[in-house]
Amino acid sequence: MPESYADLIDDRSPRGIAAALARLINSGQLAPGDRLPTVRELGAELAVSPATVSAAWQALTTVGLIVSRGRSGSFVRQAAMPWLSPRMQRMAGYTEQTRIDLSRGTPDDSLLPALGPALSRLSEHATTFSYTDQPVIPALAEELRRTWPYSTGEITVVDGALDGVSRALEQVVRFGDRVVIEDPTFPPFFDLLDSLGAVPVPVPLDHLGMRPSALARALTSSPRAVLLQPRAHNPTGASMTQDRARELAAVITASRHASDAVVIEDDHSAGISTEPDVSLGSYIPGQVLHVRSFSKTHGPDLRIAALGGPDELVNRIVSRRMLTTGWTSRMVQTILTELLTENASVNAVNEARMVYFSRQKELAAALGRHGYDATLADGLNTWIAVDDERSALVQLSAAGIRVAGGTPYLSSPDTGSFVRVTAGVLSGEFDFVADALANVAVRA
Repeated sequence: MPESYADLIDDRSPRGIAAALARLINSGQLAPGDRLPTVRELGAELAVSPATVSAAWQALTTVGLIVSRGRSGSFVRQAAMPWLSPRMQRMAGYTEQTRIDLSRGTPDDSLLPALGPALSRLSEHATTFSYTDQPVIPALAEELRRTWPYSTGEITVVDGALDGVSRALEQVVRFGDRVVIEDPTFPPFFDLLDSLGAVPVPVPLDHLGMRPSALARALTSSPRAVLLQPRAHNPTGASMTQDRARELAAVITASRHASDAVVIEDDHSAGISTEPDVSLGSYIPGQVLHVRSFSKTHGPDLRIAALGGPDELVNRIVSRRMLTTGWTSRMVQTILTELLTENASVNAVNEARMVYFSRQKELAAALGRHGYDATLADGLNTWIAVDDERSALVQLSAAGIRVAGGTPYLSSPDTGSFVRVTAGVLSGEFDFVADALANVAVRA
């Protein structure tokens, strides 16, 4: 612990104090569990008001570097949430309130369709009379096939997109297998591969997703699977076009090292993406497992997604699932069917899609006015390169803005410094947020 903070803190503003303390914590000079001076003690040492130090402490608390324990004082935060995997811990954020929270990656609650009408029409009792019934109710199966992006074999229902991706990987990948993965990508994908003993082979992206030339190089490693997000990519907001999907499929088909690799697609934001349905399954249907989630459109707590692909692969997933959870609640399936077909719910999702697009567009335009040339993102999130991730988080927090740090989304910290911004929940103050982001961003 430093003997004198005054010698280490040149900038005595709230932002300067917070940045200096963050450097001490990141370098290990302040260790987890270390008690910090009170706001009055540090204020006296730095010759600033307690309110100035309090503002710095609030910024450090918001980004999860320190924690207040009431009269006991403030401490460098210990590792939290041990029930989460490593990268999920780093992306989970903290519960302290901030003025503008753009860190969560979750939909705007006010834009979700109302569940009340669908719930009111449910049967009073569960409708499962046999543990061996078909896992998908007929009405939902019909609606899923009608809207699927390509003609596929079997379609089943799972408990959310991550459940579908996990079950697909478990059937395809064995210990030591290589899996091509986007870089950056959704952090739990890295954790899933770690849990299976698989080796990630990262592929860089452009504004349309995986780069075909980079994928071709990655396929020389003879991967067993390719894991990608076709639309509203988390964290970058990139979406593939049909031409890009065709290019990627052709690269896989032409590869003598991976012509039989299984492509697992996580279409987690299908209903709110402004881009058309797209899937490599349109070109190589025998190799694609496509997962479509309804969490972003109809509510995360429904915990429901559809998974479609070759009969043999999907049936293996269904068979293995019958030994554990069995099936996704048919009551929840009935609710989703109602939401997918009832006019008011359909209109609500369409309206949400346009609102999210408008918010992304407004933020991109505001960033442009403040000197940062942003690519218009699809879906909820946008990805911004910054000079230094930790410094950016602290500076933004000092301004009352919380975003997600980019490190958990990257295969290696050497890839660069970024923050992920959930633009989809930003309903105002676009210029204020854009100004703060532009101040920490890497300028072209």
